[in-house]
Amino acid sequence: MRARIYRPARTATQSGTARTREWLLEFSPEAPREVDPLMGWTSSHDMNSQVRLHFDTREAAEAYAREKGIDHVVLEPKSRRPNIRPRGYGENFATDRRGAWTH
Repeated sequence: MRARIYRPARTATQSGTARTREWLLEFSPEAPREVDPLMGWTSSHDMNSQVRLHFDTREAAEAYAREKGIDHVVLEPKSRRPNIRPRGYGENFATDRRGAWTH
């Protein structure tokens, strides 16, 4: 049983950083997914693929994996460059705006 410990990235529709500060422990699939011939549903006999454990810190997730004897790999998150403009959104409506309003 192998697991990966990582910090999830933002979704494409997410503008904030909610739910990206916690660490997840997620098990790798042990059995392939199968298609049910009658209904066409995709299923698996691997119950560990449904388990996602949330931790506040990376150290807590690693300690849990070591305590339970779970072979794990840690994926470091990529740092995000802050997108900070000098005057921000309010610059669009400033009276001393230098460029022309285009729309």
